[in-house]
Amino acid sequence: MTSEDVAGDTDGEDATDEADATDDPDGMTYADAGVDIDASDAATAALVNAVSDIENTTDYAGLVPIGPDQYLALATDGVGTKLLVAEAIEDYSTVGIDCIAMNVNDLAASGVTPVAFVDYLAVDEPSEALSEQVGDGLAAGAKEAEMALVGGETAVMPEVVTGFDLAGTAAGIASEEDLFPGEAHAGDVLVGYASTGVHSNGLTLARKAATKNHEYTDDFPLDPSRSIGDVLLEPTRIYTSLLDALHDHAVHAASHVTGGGWTNLSRMGDYRYDVTDPFPIQDVFRFVQDEGNVSDEEMHRTFNMGTGFVVALPEADAASLVESTDGEIIGTVADGSGVAIRGLTLD
Repeated sequence: MTSEDVAGDTDGEDATDEADATDDPDGMTYADAGVDIDASDAATAALVNAVSDIENTTDYAGLVPIGPDQYLALATDGVGTKLLVAEAIEDYSTVGIDCIAMNVNDLAASGVTPVAFVDYLAVDEPSEALSEQVGDGLAAGAKEAEMALVGGETAVMPEVVTGFDLAGTAAGIASEEDLFPGEAHAGDVLVGYASTGVHSNGLTLARKAATKNHEYTDDFPLDPSRSIGDVLLEPTRIYTSLLDALHDHAVHAASHVTGGGWTNLSRMGDYRYDVTDPFPIQDVFRFVQDEGNVSDEEMHRTFNMGTGFVVALPEADAASLVESTDGEIIGTVADGSGVAIRGLTLD
């Protein structure tokens, strides 16, 4: 179960080169912005406990046996408060891609190939322009993920929804052999894959930091050719194209870096994850950190910081995987606990 609000550089740069106010106790936090990850985790745990008779699950998908050595896998997610940015600048063209990505990336983290997607669009009033743009994004995302878009539901609920909400469910098929074991091993190497910015996580904090001194229509200070809104709306990368290569290598576990930021690596098992060479911190994160006076730790607990997908596999397989994909070796797995990155230890 995932959502935006649920826990969901240059190479070698150290934490001292990041934003000046990173240790300021008055800096903005995700909880200050309106999302308490600990409280969200507790609420999610309560729901999971209530349905604890569900036996076949991975950390990212539910599994239904449909035959000998064959599973139907399901993942459901939404776009979160990124929709408020789209609404503010009246550009809904990419949020459908985000909706697809947040679901199929969870399937990919389990080793599952997506085959179909169904969406749910809730609005306070019908809008042909909104529906068309959302539909175009969904179609584009489904095409990239190489799966069928099989329709869905549009609900008009003026007393329940203000503006609109977009969510969906992805279905995939996997054999026992396709599924990643789900547990890293001490001695494994971490191979990471770059993100395309904020993706669809932490937008509650990113929005409030970005609009503290700016409008969404203002030029993005680190790239004046784009607006702040355009940068925040950069669609989530879809990682399903990696699956063939991942299945060709002895991947032990994978992590989709979503809500909870880098703490997601701990979903691969109770080990220490030493991230020594993460992808560079992208400009959007530097901007959010500067504008919101956000600490290094809060940034890494909330955002992907430039790396959106991570796999753990034996050292002997890592170089070959990197050669066959756009991944990079970013660290190692060791006995212990927590995620060590850029001078921080996240538990």
